[in-house]
Amino acid sequence: MARVDPALAKFDSLPDAAHVRLPVVLALYACSRATAWRHVKAGLIPAPVKFSERITAWNVGVLRKHLMKMN
Repeated sequence: MARVDPALAKFDSLPDAAHVRLPVVLALYACSRATAWRHVKAGLIPAPVKFSERITAWNVGVLRKHLMKMN
């Protein structure tokens, strides 16, 4: 049985200022890694914040607003 990322399990209770990594975004948008990056490039998924060379994350508040607009 696959493990659920704790950030995904508690996504609704995270503050808008929080950030989540790619696995959570993949689950929220039900897509693959390649598709997620393709959608970011096309503007279909909000762009992430680059904290360092190896750390990229998405703002929870921005993702929530985008998901609400999609519904």
